[in-house]
Amino acid sequence: MTDRLEFILFSFFGFLVRLMPLRLAQLFGKSIGSLGYLFAGWRRAIAIDNLTHAFPEKSQEEIRKIALGAFRNYAISISEFVWFPRLTPERLRKLVRVQNVDAAEGVYSRGKGMVFVSAHFGNWELLALAGAHFTGYRVTIIVQDQRNKLVNKEINQYRTMWGNSVVPMGSSVREILRKLSDGQVVAMLADQSAPMEGLYVPYFGRPASTHQGPAIFSLRTGAAIMMGFLIRKQNGKYELVHEEVPTQDLNEYNQKNVAELTRRHVALLEKYVRMYPDQWLWMHRRWKHVDKAPAMNLASTPRTQASGVKTAGEFHHL
Repeated sequence: MTDRLEFILFSFFGFLVRLMPLRLAQLFGKSIGSLGYLFAGWRRAIAIDNLTHAFPEKSQEEIRKIALGAFRNYAISISEFVWFPRLTPERLRKLVRVQNVDAAEGVYSRGKGMVFVSAHFGNWELLALAGAHFTGYRVTIIVQDQRNKLVNKEINQYRTMWGNSVVPMGSSVREILRKLSDGQVVAMLADQSAPMEGLYVPYFGRPASTHQGPAIFSLRTGAAIMMGFLIRKQNGKYELVHEEVPTQDLNEYNQKNVAELTRRHVALLEKYVRMYPDQWLWMHRRWKHVDKAPAMNLASTPRTQASGVKTAGEFHHL
């Protein structure tokens, strides 16, 4: 009964948002984000604490402004996501401008597959649709199943409406490796906290337990890691940027190279978050295991192994 009620509320919210033009839906989401900042006190406190550590040079007024922007960005992204059924290729081309699409196409043309990595940045759900549309390749997205099966089915219909496919967390690593070996594209978000036993790499000056899956998949198959960021502009439109993570000097699959490649893609994420700090999800407890890090070597070997199912299940949805 609870699941059905949640589904009805989710469907009604989507129906209401789709009655609006996209720009109005974005403004509606912005208003919801402002309310969330005011009333979600625990999440606001997490965001402000994270930002205070990440940007010690900024004033509390600046920190709070960024935190408010992060709440708004998240709510706008949700409003845009439920608006997807009204999205057409023509509307998408007006909404998103792509930079350096040749970089992604060049990596794909090598035929060794691509590990497409992003973060809870800008609108990560729209990124998957836009990336596939502008490059022409289809993406297998590692997703986190929602507890509510009715809502989960609806969400995945939005994600796959233009030909992309989804693979739930916990799927066989062997299947993901096969797709990459066949030259396909596998996409994932790897910016949230890994377990306490994870791989610790620096992120905004503090050791953060980090998912090692992107590096493992890349080094096991020879697939390149391409990072993508959908940057939200003031006018509600987006700029899609691709940037390849260098792997040419990492020719062997071993723990040292996994750690180094993980460090590189995390550093690239930090570069973009520093440029657009209000577009990342600061409300997440990214450094929740930071007090455990001194007892371990930075980038130490975690218990999760490349051959285990848990590696594929580490990632959040894209």
